[in-house]
Amino acid sequence: MQVLVRDNNVDQALRVLKKKLQREGVFREMKERRAYEKPSEKRAREKAEAVRRTRKAARKQAQREGLLPKPKAKPRPERRPGAPSTQAA
Repeated sequence: MQVLVRDNNVDQALRVLKKKLQREGVFREMKERRAYEKPSEKRAREKAEAVRRTRKAARKQAQREGLLPKPKAKPRPERRPGAPSTQAA
């Protein structure tokens, strides 16, 4: 995994790295490996995760087909005047 540091902005590079690690599931895996998990508990957890994924996929499909209402869009916070721009000039 690679993150570019632009204009010596290490804080932004760290944020990008953390987001990439989160997306890859590295933090979740580290948390799971902290303690031993019995095989029966592992099977139960994996089955519950599969059920959750299946239900989520079915809910998304129903929303696409119009059987369920689409989720409400979260309001985006307004930018403060004078805040640094996220786009490079």
